[in-house]
Amino acid sequence: MRQPWRLGERGERWLDRALAGFLVAPVLLATPFGVFEPVVAFIVLIQTLPLFWRRSHPVPVAAIVMLGHLFQLVVSDLPAWGQLSAPVVIYSVARFSTARWGGVVLAAGLAGAVLGPLDWLGPFEVGATAFVSYFLTVAAIVVASWALGTMGRTRAAYVDSLIERGERLEREAEQQALLAVQDERARIAREMHDVVAHGLSVIVVQADGARYAAAKDPSRATASLETISETGREALTEMRRMLGLLRSEESGTAPQPGLPDLPRLVEEARAGGMRLDADLPDPWPRVADGVALTAYRIVQEALTNVRKHAGADVHAALRLGWDGRTMTIDIVDDGRGAAALSDGRGLGLVGMRERALVHGGSVISGPRPGGGFSVSARLPT
Repeated sequence: MRQPWRLGERGERWLDRALAGFLVAPVLLATPFGVFEPVVAFIVLIQTLPLFWRRSHPVPVAAIVMLGHLFQLVVSDLPAWGQLSAPVVIYSVARFSTARWGGVVLAAGLAGAVLGPLDWLGPFEVGATAFVSYFLTVAAIVVASWALGTMGRTRAAYVDSLIERGERLEREAEQQALLAVQDERARIAREMHDVVAHGLSVIVVQADGARYAAAKDPSRATASLETISETGREALTEMRRMLGLLRSEESGTAPQPGLPDLPRLVEEARAGGMRLDADLPDPWPRVADGVALTAYRIVQEALTNVRKHAGADVHAALRLGWDGRTMTIDIVDDGRGAAALSDGRGLGLVGMRERALVHGGSVISGPRPGGGFSVSARLPT
């Protein structure tokens, strides 16, 4: 839609100068030729000259112009050229000032509509009809000027509110986009951490086992190397899938892991030498894909932490329960617990809590009273 034509700031200044100049120029040009008496010319200048500043200082300009009109009523009983400034200042105050000051100048203009005709018709013996005619004419000009100014002020305020609302919505959209980007970065970081940490921990444990078994039992070393190869391929497949999602709008070619993939995690942990007791539901509960992925990642990260920090010859237990409304995940071990060395830079426990919080759940973790470490998660389904 085509935008309406409007004056710019420079155009408004030139309009004010042209309007004020139109009213001031006849006084300056005609007074030397006796058209205006000096006193009347002075009064007209008081009434018209301030109009140069009617937009920036509407109330002071209106006060000066109104005083000029009162002065005219005292010294002269005839209309003057400068009275053309009255509707201009009434419009200017109603347009560029507040509604309260607009009401003040409206009342002053209506008072002038009474006093002016009384002064002009005083020397003549005329009836009430002439006075009413003059009054209605002047009052109509006053009310029309005030109404136009009020409409202009209201429209400007409405446009300003629309602009402010548009800018606010734009800022909110930018903030929402920034938050979405941050959330997505955090989600990708959690996924990458889980994939890399789990895969590398399995590879390191199996590599250590293969190194010790190579001299005594080559067959066990071969099995460890096969586990290393299989785990590495799976980790690379998941990383390629996530990187592919970042590079395109496709949904990926491999499904996200879920509850049915938990037995594979258990077997990997046992193959790495961990004594792990697993209590998993049969059949698997039907939950949302996001909840299933979160449960898988929590178990994956918890077993990875047991493998990395619990120490050798550790015994762990995994229990997954579901009561139809809430899924519970408990992973406990009898390892070193809080005594395990850490560089303090791990994000595993933080990632668990963030994943659970997305679904309205919670994760509680910490050392066990009798030794070891526990992770307990609750996920609403």
